Amino acid sequence: MSWLKNGFLDKKTEVVMFSSTAIALYGYDQGMMSLINTNQNYLSTMGISEEDPLVGVIVSVYYLGCAVGSILASWLGDRDGRKVSIFACLATTCLGNLLMFVSGLGFKQGAIVVMFVGRTIMGLGVGGIDAVIPVYSSELNEEGGRGKALAQEFQSNIFGLNMAFAINLFITIALGKQNQWAWRVPIIAMQVYPVLLLAFIYRLPESPRWFISQGQEDGARSSLDDLWGKDEGKEKFESLKSAHEEESDKTVHYHDMLRPSGSQFHPTMITVMGQVNQALTGYGAISVYGPQIFELLGFGVRNSEYLTLGNYVSYFFFMTFAWMYIDVVGRRILMVGGAFGISICFFILTLLGGLAMNSEKLGIPNLAVAVPGCVVLFIATATFGIGWLPEVWLIPTEIYPSTARAQGAAISVVVWGLANFAVTLLTPIGFNNLNYWLFLVFAVTNFFAAWWTWTYSPETGGRSFEENQVFFEDAKDHNTWRVSKINKGEYKGMPKGEKGGDEEGETAPLLGNDS
Repeated sequence: MSWLKNGFLDKKTEVVMFSSTAIALYGYDQGMMSLINTNQNYLSTMGISEEDPLVGVIVSVYYLGCAVGSILASWLGDRDGRKVSIFACLATTCLGNLLMFVSGLGFKQGAIVVMFVGRTIMGLGVGGIDAVIPVYSSELNEEGGRGKALAQEFQSNIFGLNMAFAINLFITIALGKQNQWAWRVPIIAMQVYPVLLLAFIYRLPESPRWFISQGQEDGARSSLDDLWGKDEGKEKFESLKSAHEEESDKTVHYHDMLRPSGSQFHPTMITVMGQVNQALTGYGAISVYGPQIFELLGFGVRNSEYLTLGNYVSYFFFMTFAWMYIDVVGRRILMVGGAFGISICFFILTLLGGLAMNSEKLGIPNLAVAVPGCVVLFIATATFGIGWLPEVWLIPTEIYPSTARAQGAAISVVVWGLANFAVTLLTPIGFNNLNYWLFLVFAVTNFFAAWWTWTYSPETGGRSFEENQVFFEDAKDHNTWRVSKINKGEYKGMPKGEKGGDEEGETAPLLGNDS
């Protein structure tokens, strides 16, 4: 049983497994709503049609909840600890999910109101988790392994998406789109995630950094001993305490991050634009409205649903390349290359979408257009997973001082929530009015994302938190935000050569990167 104790029951392993499972909640909701949006019983119960703009509003209001939840969770995490905040978010997710499940169950009047309330409350919980977990994970991993750890957690996010869509699809095939349980069962099945996590959270250590920030040194020692043993735990305690004393007089408030004259305004703009550009890649629309996109390319309803599942499975496996390369080539190269790749894919999809819409008039067989379109969409999805899924969540946890890291993550989730609210709200309207021309819009926005990232976003991989903060200090000295103009473009790529010396302060990991 020693392998079990040293492996699956190792505290470092438990933290990674817990974080990965928690992140999967967000992916599950995306996969869940894809087919619910086309269930006839669901639409009838809500009193709307498939083309009704309220379909998009129900999906997108969840993201508003996420935006608010991230701020509340960040505040609670700073005040009462990471574990308390995570517990509250999981409980909130459970409540919101239950309200969604019972909406219209035995009644129709007011069903859509209950659904709105349920999705908003669930958004509060999931948004909070998305704000707290990346910070928790990055603080416990060294600079050479932060990207890999978070990318692996976001691969679990895609597992959640696959699980939700697969459950939804197979139940829909078995029961039909007229059956209420074809959309209620996938909703309630989501309870497995928060319930298991709530039952497991007591085993997690509280963040030693949080204990130290609260002056609770005994708690910090206990957590470090739990993770590392007494001897190594003592060494790490001294280095963390030293780092905290150096930063204790550098309290950061939201106005320092949001005002142009604020000390943390520059990293906040990097955070904001990262999430805006991720939304502009258009993948939020593809993940929620996947079946409708395959239909637009010329496939039938059932084949479109099968292909959507196939696209999600491919997405999951290609995420492996994200955690293989994110700490090798860096975040910046993957993001710029990813945006260019997705832009090219959307240009091609614009052409193929136009041919598909006019195939009869042009005498073109449906499959001659649909099959290449399917391949391109699979490529676009994989490219997004490698280049844009984990990176924009990782960077905000790497560029702020410890006194601002939680607020930075909260701002990241707020912008993500608002941006995806807009995209998921406007996408069905766009498809109903623009058809395949919406692909051209996303082609242009991806090109913009590539340009902005290359021009203004520094490479944060392979560097300690303090080293990344030096970039912003140097940017002030150079009076520019252009990465190529700061320190002769040093932050355009990963640091050259191997670093020597002992790791101290913010550089020192709390969790090793043994995997």
